[in-house]
Amino acid sequence: MSAEATNPGAHSRRRGRPRIDLRRLGRAALLGPAARDRLPDAIGHVADAHRAHHPDADLAILHRAYVLAESSHRGQFRKSGEPYITHPLAVTLILAELGAETTTLTASLLHDTVEDTEVTLDQVRAEFGAEVCYLVDGVTKLEKVDYGAAAEPETFRKMLVATGNDVRVMSIKLADRLHNMRTLGVMRPEKQARIARVTRDVLIPLAERLGVQALKTELEDLVFAILHPQEYERTRALIADNATAGDALGATAEDFRAVLRDADITAEVLIRPRHFVSVHRTRLKRGEMRGTDFGRLLVLVGEDADCYAVLGELHTCFTPVISEFKDFIATPKFNLYQSLHTAVAGPDGTVTEVLIRTHQMHKVAEAGVIALGNPYVPVDADTADTGDAGDAAEMDAAGTGAEPADGERADPTRPGWLSRLLQWQESTPDPDAFWTSLRADLAQDREITVFRADGGMLGLPAGASCVDAAYAQYGERAHACIGARVNGRLATLSTVLRDGDTVHLLRAHDTQDAASGPSPDWLDHARTPAARIAITSWLKAHPEEARIPAATPGRAAAPITADRPGAANAVADLPDATVRLAGCCTPVPPDAVTGFEVRGRAVRGRAVTVHREACPAVARMKALDRKPIAVSWGDAAECRVTLVAESFGRPRLLADLTEAIATEGAAVVAATVEPPSEQRVRHTYTLRLPDAAGLPALMRAMRDVPGVYDVSRAQHPAPTA
Repeated sequence: MSAEATNPGAHSRRRGRPRIDLRRLGRAALLGPAARDRLPDAIGHVADAHRAHHPDADLAILHRAYVLAESSHRGQFRKSGEPYITHPLAVTLILAELGAETTTLTASLLHDTVEDTEVTLDQVRAEFGAEVCYLVDGVTKLEKVDYGAAAEPETFRKMLVATGNDVRVMSIKLADRLHNMRTLGVMRPEKQARIARVTRDVLIPLAERLGVQALKTELEDLVFAILHPQEYERTRALIADNATAGDALGATAEDFRAVLRDADITAEVLIRPRHFVSVHRTRLKRGEMRGTDFGRLLVLVGEDADCYAVLGELHTCFTPVISEFKDFIATPKFNLYQSLHTAVAGPDGTVTEVLIRTHQMHKVAEAGVIALGNPYVPVDADTADTGDAGDAAEMDAAGTGAEPADGERADPTRPGWLSRLLQWQESTPDPDAFWTSLRADLAQDREITVFRADGGMLGLPAGASCVDAAYAQYGERAHACIGARVNGRLATLSTVLRDGDTVHLLRAHDTQDAASGPSPDWLDHARTPAARIAITSWLKAHPEEARIPAATPGRAAAPITADRPGAANAVADLPDATVRLAGCCTPVPPDAVTGFEVRGRAVRGRAVTVHREACPAVARMKALDRKPIAVSWGDAAECRVTLVAESFGRPRLLADLTEAIATEGAAVVAATVEPPSEQRVRHTYTLRLPDAAGLPALMRAMRDVPGVYDVSRAQHPAPTA
């Protein structure tokens, strides 16, 4: 994009990547197009790299794109003096080496024409089709003259929205930023630092999420050199002082090859040196560095099953470090990465880390979504993955690519994190708020998957809580959430979720009261921008409700609304005995009951306490050899019962419960509300019912009150009023 100058001393060029002679390319570009029957010399590197991945690709469209780009940029120079065309050529070569298909390379050659020359999007569409036009438009910056300080965040918003429709937009942007970072040397130090910080906070996390490790690792090293020059020099010197470190890995690699030959497993064993940032992190983690710490061994095989065969042989013939084993084949990372990770210890105690994957897994691990070719062409299409962009003109102007017949786009490049990002950015029109939220979102570098109660899945960042799950599943309807069940157990909304958890979110479906909205405390437990933005917006719209605590009841007693009955509706098989119903289980007709004679000086005459047969007190009495007394129910329908309501705290809960009780015709004899604990509140009611047959309906009515998750008969001594 911007014409940064070439830096001959660019840091950390990836090993094995051919070096581009920009000055030779510049001279070739100035000489103009080559003959019609062959590609210009300046684009020869791109053609060779592209044909290595796509032998049958039609290069004619690349020729036309180069001719337009070269003629449009003619007379423009980078700050180092090279013709500007060397920049789109270098960006296109980066993508070609990673296996990008022809359409991406065509757009890459043209990616700066609309921004920096007189070429228009209409011209690109007419000559190369809507698909190439969409990619070029996606990476074109917004003008500062129109957007001022908001130009950069709004440009990234535009690119991310475009990436949601075609991930190749971000592939081009990443390659563009890599080349600009390689050639950043003559910029002012403060501008270098600003660009490096944006690269660190936004572009590197995006490269990680899209699985493009080849670009991510080099970008990390370039940023490391600019933002932490002293640590970078220390790491560079450490690597230089251990130039023979590969010998230890080489010896282990030979041992691996011998073991795999004996097992008749066809495999390629390679030494994979760590890049600068990886060496720096390893030094901080382990302190003193050994020879095997400067790299890892990579074992490449043909089939998935061979990966596990290699793992078995290595763990059998060497001492495995079990804590280092990870299976990313059975459970791939959210960025498409698949591999087996393990480590083995040598006789001298040195530990060698090992990566085991197929050749196809390795291609995806390095190039990520770029290795998928064109993911928007149906798998069974005749033109799929041919690299031909000739049919691009038939695409709609939205540039979303071809779709399968059933209307579901076969797109493996729209992962959960991108969908969430596109959703919350719609609620963040302010550029500064968007820029801050974007950096915070991308800083969360791990993702978990949780299962919904209906069997669906939610992708969330690691450390997400039930609050985040609620807004991911319900959007603004999550304002009415009152709690959750995690793996079948009741949990508060602040509960942090783990990978594989099943979460059932509980909402106050029937309430329209503004008080059912989120509590300010929810912001303490929300990690995703979507949740934080939605909660903050609601609280701003309801400032008076934001001051109401979610649950503030203390221990209190409702007034007794009726006198206690003089006798229970039960008859005991004990002459002249007074019958009382036990407060611990409050039996009602037609419960199966039994009685025990009450003993003590405070009892005048003979008295019998009646319990439900399932009451724990019955077992205790029998264990003390207390003789049970037969009890039967009388004819009166009226009864008294103690119910316990378990709920999540919210305003007006006590009023709603007592209203539900009154609606069912029950009278409150006594009520207590225990102080809230972890957002949960327990209400205990002693109630008088006109008819015991109405008890099930009463309990259902209480359970239907928003916030109440359980109502049960008391199984313990009821608190006194």
